[in-house]
Amino acid sequence: MNIVGVSACTVGIAHTYMAQQKLEDAAKAVNDQVKIETQGTIGIENELTEQDINGADIVILAVDVKIAGEERFDGKKVVKVSTATAIKSPNKLIAKLHEIAKQ
Repeated sequence: MNIVGVSACTVGIAHTYMAQQKLEDAAKAVNDQVKIETQGTIGIENELTEQDINGADIVILAVDVKIAGEERFDGKKVVKVSTATAIKSPNKLIAKLHEIAKQ
């Protein structure tokens, strides 16, 4: 499965990057393709391209704040969770994405 997403926390430092890493590790563990954009204190990193988004089966938004460019995901299956959920239960979250993508 091809997953793209965005992580962003209220402070824009630790949880943003922890959520990104946990999601990427959990997705790769089940052989999914994954790219997570971060929106933190230093701006947008690992920015998703239009091609990334178009090729995605599902979008994960692990966010605690409003993010820039959320409209890019219109028409896609989008799952929104807190960064805490992504950090604490990344494997369960990836499994849930698989269920939702099949619907």
